[in-house]
Amino acid sequence: MPQVDLPITNPSGLHARPAATFVKAAATFACDLRVTNLTRDASRSASAKSVLGVMGLGVSAGHIVRLHAEGADAEEALAELAALVAAGLEEAAARAVDDATPA
Repeated sequence: MPQVDLPITNPSGLHARPAATFVKAAATFACDLRVTNLTRDASRSASAKSVLGVMGLGVSAGHIVRLHAEGADAEEALAELAALVAAGLEEAAARAVDDATPA
């Protein structure tokens, strides 16, 4: 089963909006995707296609997560999700929009 370990560098970790961004991307793939927070509890994983599951892992900035993939498009899924995480899960772009929106 292919897997990749990734550092979480965006300020919010995998909470709320970043988790939703991650899950939305994961849901586009047919393969089974699991995520594990190696920093907090390496014995527990969740479906990468479940917002509640991902948020329940308590992934914060600075944590290391492991993505496991199994299925036809596993390698492609890992590559795309790794790039999304490396890019900060679009958190900086979302904050810029929030900052520009009048109160």
